[in-house]
Amino acid sequence: MTVMPSSAETSAPADTDRLREALIHQLRDLDALRSAEVERAFRTVPRHLFIPEATVEDAYQAERAEVTVRDPGGRALSSVSAARIQAFMLEQADVHPGMRVLEIGSGGYNAALIAELVGERGKVVSVDIDSAVVERARNLLDLAGYDLVETRTADGDAGVTELAPFDRIIVTVEAAELAPAWVDQLAKDGRIVVPLRFRGLTRSVAFRRDGELMASRDYEVCGFVSMRGEGAVPQQLVVLRDGPDEAERVGLRGEEGVLLDGPGLRTAFNSPRVEAWSGLTIGPGESYGDLELWLATVLDDHALLAATREARDRGLVASWSAMGVSTLLDGSSFAYLAIRPTTTERTAFEFGAIGHGPRAHQAAEQLAEAIAEWGRDHCGETAEFAAYPAGAEVASGPTTRVLDRPRSRLSISWPGGPS
Repeated sequence: MTVMPSSAETSAPADTDRLREALIHQLRDLDALRSAEVERAFRTVPRHLFIPEATVEDAYQAERAEVTVRDPGGRALSSVSAARIQAFMLEQADVHPGMRVLEIGSGGYNAALIAELVGERGKVVSVDIDSAVVERARNLLDLAGYDLVETRTADGDAGVTELAPFDRIIVTVEAAELAPAWVDQLAKDGRIVVPLRFRGLTRSVAFRRDGELMASRDYEVCGFVSMRGEGAVPQQLVVLRDGPDEAERVGLRGEEGVLLDGPGLRTAFNSPRVEAWSGLTIGPGESYGDLELWLATVLDDHALLAATREARDRGLVASWSAMGVSTLLDGSSFAYLAIRPTTTERTAFEFGAIGHGPRAHQAAEQLAEAIAEWGRDHCGETAEFAAYPAGAEVASGPTTRVLDRPRSRLSISWPGGPS
């Protein structure tokens, strides 16, 4: 579905073609673009038309997301995702001409990309719980010439029964489980790509049917705004430190069922830090993305320590991640994942743990040992995600973690654990 340029497109700056081509090169370098079909879609759809809130130059930055709706407290409710994430999710989805695709969460741009992939014989339906988000997406899709994309205001948790089955369901909001409706409305050989939250971590997971369950070994690190409506599963938050205007905020996020001792943990954070180091080092270009997934599997009391950039820059926490780092809870003590340079050029780093509280030493040592175990026995392995109906029997063990959700069970297993 190649779209003729709209009046807005032709009046845009003359260098939009150059910026779009530069984006393609960025996405290739990031290994987000892997197929000619997805690359063609990115080359065809004018991204800047779908992000009028940003400058044209910013619209074509691979890692830039644009928040389009916030609640009164400033929390992001809807956004146009970073192009890098949109690209690898479409690669995971493996969309072909003629397919029927349901998108959960509307922004406009991603639906237009999908429309290019399915072509005129395909069908794209984009739904969102927020009528203002849907209206914005509809207007931008029409402006860019993608009037065949269908948009609906509805709770995406329920899917769209009357238009099922769908060959692909692509979810663009963070979900805590696979909604039963998605599984029911999926074609026999279909695929669901969803940013799945697992013990605080979010991974874009491409699920396929495997008998009675949905399974996947295809996942990527990502970050999304949380799902609203029927499928929302809340997290706990303990604020450890609040700076002026929240500029230096530090907090712990945990799933429901994890005990967060707020007063004790706040007291612990103000205590001296204790360090323990694992001996596991990482050099330039080496991947450690699965380390935190491993920690979320094997640590019984797992949470994420998150801090604002100002808090990280001031050294209030020794964290490098804006998304948060894996943390081991031990009552009113905790230890979180940290790194330190091992070369003066800061080209290699060692993983370790920083602990706070009365049991800081024990917590840091336990976390450091779990890090070392991954480096020794599991580095380079691929985990398997699986989603089961509620009440299903699921084998557990030292390298398998099972989570009960309101309407399903999730598991993550590493080689060596029970199948």
